[in-house]
Amino acid sequence: MKRILMTGLILVSGLGLFAQEKVEDIISKHITAIGGAENWKKVNTMVMEGTMNVMGNDVALKITQSNNQGMRQDITVGGMENFVIMTPTGGFMYMPIQGMQKPEPMTEDDVKETLDDLDIQGNLVDYQAKGHAVELLGTEDVEGTECYKLKLVRKTSGEQTIFLDKSTYLILRVVSKRKAMGQEMEMKSDFSDYRENNGIKVPYSVGQSFGTMVVTSIKINEPVGPDTFTAPK
Repeated sequence: MKRILMTGLILVSGLGLFAQEKVEDIISKHITAIGGAENWKKVNTMVMEGTMNVMGNDVALKITQSNNQGMRQDITVGGMENFVIMTPTGGFMYMPIQGMQKPEPMTEDDVKETLDDLDIQGNLVDYQAKGHAVELLGTEDVEGTECYKLKLVRKTSGEQTIFLDKSTYLILRVVSKRKAMGQEMEMKSDFSDYRENNGIKVPYSVGQSFGTMVVTSIKINEPVGPDTFTAPK
């Protein structure tokens, strides 16, 4: 009986080790596909501009990010300027299209939910050193493309399910779990039209439930002033 139990424990341990090795291999191939960890570690800032059509309205978007320092989203609708600012210590939102009269601070929970998004490299690069955990959930079809399905448990922010194209190892879809106003919600983002830029590969099309952002420009390591992430008074 003891021998059978021991054999079972060894088998389970071996399967767990095999699964982890499989995860490491998949992530390694993904990192290679997007340009390699060393190239991504050279990226300190990124400024992305694009357009989106939301319910018949043309929206201009500009996303400015400094690695683990801050992220700012500028949203222009019908000539009206809106913005969202996130930093490791706080955040602000100013959305006059929603009736806001002045910038309002984000809640502590909102800030916590965005902390891991400030990582410009992405959470899979050196994920263990960053305190994240990844589990392979098998494979799944995403609109005709067979994908690896990975569960990413992030150190601080919400959990994500990542779908990697089995042939290219590029991310096709991310489903994020977030808390908003005390309730958990899911957000789906689809990525396509990957192009090389400064040695790294990035998507130029980002689709969400309310519309698809068509990226027109991505600038890498452009100077970003510290006041970029400070809300005007």
